[in-house]
Amino acid sequence: MKNKLLNKPYRYFLIVIPVILFLAFLIPLKDAKINPDLMRYTPQGTESKLNIEKTEDVFGKYDPVIVVFKADDIIDGGVLEKLSSIHDEISNDEMFSDVISVFTSKHIRSQDGFMLVDPAINIIPENEEEKEELRAYVKSNTLAYKLLVSENFKYTVMIINPEEGFSDSEIIAKVEEIVTKTWGAKNYDITGMLYLRDVVQEKATRDLMFLMPLALLIMIVFLFISFREKRGVFLPMLVVIFSTGISMGLMPLMGYELSLIAVLIPILMISIANNYGVHIISKYQELNALYPERSMDQIVKESVNSLSKPILLTGLTTIAGVLGLLVHIMEPAVQMGVVCSIGIAFALYLSLYFLPAILIGMKKGKPQKSFNGQRNSPIDKLLKLASSLVLTKSKTIIIVFSSIFVLAAVGTTRLEVTINNEKLMPASHSIRKATEVMNTYFGGTKTISVMFEGDIKSPEVINDMVKLEETVKQFPQTGNVNSLASILKIMSKALNDPSDPAYGEIPETRDGIAQYIEFYNMSGDPEDFEKFVDFNFEKAIVNIQFHAKNIKEYNEVANAISDFCKNSEHAKFESGISLVEKDMAISIAQGQIYSLILAFTAILLLMWMIFRSFKTGLIGCIPLVFTIVCNFGLMGWLGLRLDIATSLLSSVAIGIGVDYTIHLFWRIRSELNLGKPLTEAIDICLRNTGRGIAINAFSVMIGFSVLFLSGIIMLKTFGFLILFSLLLCLLCALILIPAILIRMKYK
Repeated sequence: MKNKLLNKPYRYFLIVIPVILFLAFLIPLKDAKINPDLMRYTPQGTESKLNIEKTEDVFGKYDPVIVVFKADDIIDGGVLEKLSSIHDEISNDEMFSDVISVFTSKHIRSQDGFMLVDPAINIIPENEEEKEELRAYVKSNTLAYKLLVSENFKYTVMIINPEEGFSDSEIIAKVEEIVTKTWGAKNYDITGMLYLRDVVQEKATRDLMFLMPLALLIMIVFLFISFREKRGVFLPMLVVIFSTGISMGLMPLMGYELSLIAVLIPILMISIANNYGVHIISKYQELNALYPERSMDQIVKESVNSLSKPILLTGLTTIAGVLGLLVHIMEPAVQMGVVCSIGIAFALYLSLYFLPAILIGMKKGKPQKSFNGQRNSPIDKLLKLASSLVLTKSKTIIIVFSSIFVLAAVGTTRLEVTINNEKLMPASHSIRKATEVMNTYFGGTKTISVMFEGDIKSPEVINDMVKLEETVKQFPQTGNVNSLASILKIMSKALNDPSDPAYGEIPETRDGIAQYIEFYNMSGDPEDFEKFVDFNFEKAIVNIQFHAKNIKEYNEVANAISDFCKNSEHAKFESGISLVEKDMAISIAQGQIYSLILAFTAILLLMWMIFRSFKTGLIGCIPLVFTIVCNFGLMGWLGLRLDIATSLLSSVAIGIGVDYTIHLFWRIRSELNLGKPLTEAIDICLRNTGRGIAINAFSVMIGFSVLFLSGIIMLKTFGFLILFSLLLCLLCALILIPAILIRMKYK
């Protein structure tokens, strides 16, 4: 950097231009929108999404809100009256197109040789005798029992499909208003992707509005404690605020919607942008303490000259790490990589030009005692301990770190990808409780629909549906399978005597199937078939409901369905939100691998070029490999799943953590070039440059710690893991790498 840029009048331009840019980039933020739809995070052209669109073209859009009601006895007269009132009010509201409950379900039964189609709830019981009659009546109805009423009669579900044209928040607010008014605020829970979107949007908005200011406040306190000067707080914070504003302003400017991942952008920028200014302030304080006779102009210019290259290089490696997200499959991750990279580049400019331009115009502060040995702060004690351990126990350090690495490597084999988006919420949340009830009593919350095409009334097509049902029913996690075929089998039991071979069987001819359907239309409602078959009986759908605790259980069912479709003449494709969730899981895993490879390769090449030594580049990558393996190993041992947020972890950790090693190498090399022995060079580095590294690391960790206050479990987990990663990077920089340099007698 040319020092003349810090002279008047250039200095004023260095200050004014960033201020104007910052204010200009704040304007687009007023039009920013949060997109909480997790299903849109995967690429739009994926097969699972296209198949959902095909299904919706035939059977309409289906994005239901599921309300789970709890009572001592669901078939109690008073309980049923409340449920009936809720059902009627929702059915009559313009915001809802369809409601499925015990009051819409049918009971197909036989009486005097005839098939009758009656309501699933035929009476509201007024006494115990009528209640037990109704209980027996419901138990005999396979279209309601265990589908809409739990086996223990303590739960029932209402599946509400909204009309288009209303926001998620409007729909949820209306459902809660209707239900609470009649049922009360307790003993019901809500689930469904629509409700999850609404909750995520609410909590993500809260996190953006609350966590960012809190992170800044906590960081301000820490910087003041560390530097003991207002300028040590004010100037790095200006860099943070300006670069964060640029990154967030880029989102709407580039046409990006704020996603759940976008909540991490300000936290990430607050943490990264703080790095470079902290090192400038730390170097200024070091020179001010060692050379009190020098002027402010001399100190600032020397600070910038001595740190411009390492700061620039650490910035480039951080950008390289974050740019690893460009090959991630999830669109929000790519967007995060773009805006954060630009924001980091702006932070570099601010740290090397804007901050020094302001600092040089200030009066000299009092010399800090930490640099002349007169103060023994906690950070100073930590650095002295690190230096002592490295110089006396280098072999032991390497053995301990190696043992931890092996243990972590074993843990990585236990790592799994999440497939349950409801776990974004804490266990006490309504979504989690409703999901648990659905998985325990109603067959599960995972659904896959299979589209059949052909002459739907032909025995060949119907029997193919039966084969699909038999295929998936072999898995214990499969709950319910509903289709035209399952209804025909129920009708067959109502139309035939139990001793008849046709009892419970599909008719052998097309005319026989058509006749069954006509019999139903005579007693029931023809519109009941609209959920399973189109008007011309050319397309039909089989809905499979199941639960899965992990990806293995999910794949057992999903793969069986996929294999069936490949070998079936009539089953054309499978669709459903669950398949999009699976694609998202694949995207998370693949995106993690791709971004990790790109980030690691880019940083290795940069380290090689920076220090002109491939060996040094490899040594510099040791903390990254150690941190990544330990992080994923910890996740494996603790049972933490790889999800939308944690899949970004490696690129973020690499980008931030590599800075520490570069500053360490740069100072050690400088001391070696002055003719000092390696042990002395390491001791000087740890006690001086190590202070900036430690303050940097702890301030970043403090910045991320606010994620523990997020209302979204995924972000809390990310906060915990990034803190763990940064701590490992710090320990590697201050202890492991110096120990390795000593053992190999590095020159």
